[in-house]
Amino acid sequence: MKNQKSKIKNALILNALIFTLVFSACKEETPKPQDQPTNENELITTVKLIFTDSLSGAINTAIFRDIDGESGNPPSQFDTINLQAFKSYSAQILLLDESKIAIDTISNEVAEEKNDHLFVFNPSNVNLGITILDSDDNNFPIGLSSKWRSGAASKGLITVTLKHQPGIKNGTATPGETDVEVVFPCIIK
Repeated sequence: MKNQKSKIKNALILNALIFTLVFSACKEETPKPQDQPTNENELITTVKLIFTDSLSGAINTAIFRDIDGESGNPPSQFDTINLQAFKSYSAQILLLDESKIAIDTISNEVAEEKNDHLFVFNPSNVNLGITILDSDDNNFPIGLSSKWRSGAASKGLITVTLKHQPGIKNGTATPGETDVEVVFPCIIK
């Protein structure tokens, strides 16, 4: 009888051990920070500004293209923005990664992640007003679509900056990191 009690005790201990091992093996692990996917900045090789004259419908483009990115060769194309005085233009921004055989349209990703992105336009020494037309789910501006109103003839610069602001977007240029920034020469004639 003592032998049978010992066998029952050993069986209970063994079952408890197996039960513990099974449930600890099935325990869901919490991912560690290094396991979390990161939202890495995409390579943006091309910034294309497409202007449509609000009255005539004439299309004008300005392109910045640097296929190998910041660290390699100089840009292969760096246009001046040419606008007519006292006109209104609808403007669209097209961002591309042309470093790959299959060109990646980064502006589509910006549109999909609109709550995390903001274009900032800073004219300097040029008579130009820029109004952003599109907004995100929180009614903050995005900037893929804008209205540009030119004044009198002038020459200057326009800095176009894309800010990446995941979880911190507040409608201003202050928070976040810069995904791309291009300083276009601009002539209003």
